[in-house]
Amino acid sequence: MSEPANLKRSRKGTKERPPTAAGRFWLWLAELVFYPVTAMLARVEVRGLAHIPATGPALLVLNHVSHLDPLYDGVTVHRATRVPRFMAKNTLWNVPVLRNVLNGVDQIPVFRQTADARKSLEAAHDALESGKTVIIYPDGTVTKDPEGWPMSPKPGVARLALEHDVPIVPIARWGTRDVYDHYTKKFRPLPRKTVHVRIGEPLDMSAYRGREADPQVLREISELAMGRVRDLLGEIREQQPPAGFYSPRRREDRSRGDDGRA
Repeated sequence: MSEPANLKRSRKGTKERPPTAAGRFWLWLAELVFYPVTAMLARVEVRGLAHIPATGPALLVLNHVSHLDPLYDGVTVHRATRVPRFMAKNTLWNVPVLRNVLNGVDQIPVFRQTADARKSLEAAHDALESGKTVIIYPDGTVTKDPEGWPMSPKPGVARLALEHDVPIVPIARWGTRDVYDHYTKKFRPLPRKTVHVRIGEPLDMSAYRGREADPQVLREISELAMGRVRDLLGEIREQQPPAGFYSPRRREDRSRGDDGRA
């Protein structure tokens, strides 16, 4: 963890803080709880933390393999002296106390398959316009790929990337599913695992600036961003990643031997 420690010292003068006293309190409390919890559950090895900008807006694009991911991703971004802002399920706002934490640190509720779904992207747009750091999981949920590779990305990441000239930073993380696997419901903190995080250089979006947000362009941008995340994941796992993205199909498709690759 030498890189995060050194980076934190070098960025001391640019450390981001919530604008309100309540926000600073909730962020302090989250730091007090989640740093030791994540350290207890697994060792963390981070590379490329300096690719997260010290100041200004940034869109961070990540894979999603476990419900533990936000804990480790939030701590990673905070180690870069930024306030992590997730696009999180709106149902979390129904939980007492947690609602106060989410509001205090300016998280973004995601309204899926409802008339309010557009509000999620609007809130993310506003956050980027205000110079904030937004974390997005284009998978949309924990990946259903049995091997843990990314699924076909949702177009929301492309809309945000196309409409804002901000750094788009790909990040891959691996190891959280070894601690908690959502689909098998297995929680295995022992023996202690290692969570690996690789942060890549911001994507070159110059070829897409000024283009219309038609379905083809949105797909290209989404797959560009998630493709880089997939490549970083391959580096962590020391494996050749698949050429395509996993796409859950109907049971009859899988029974015919289709592996679900798009």
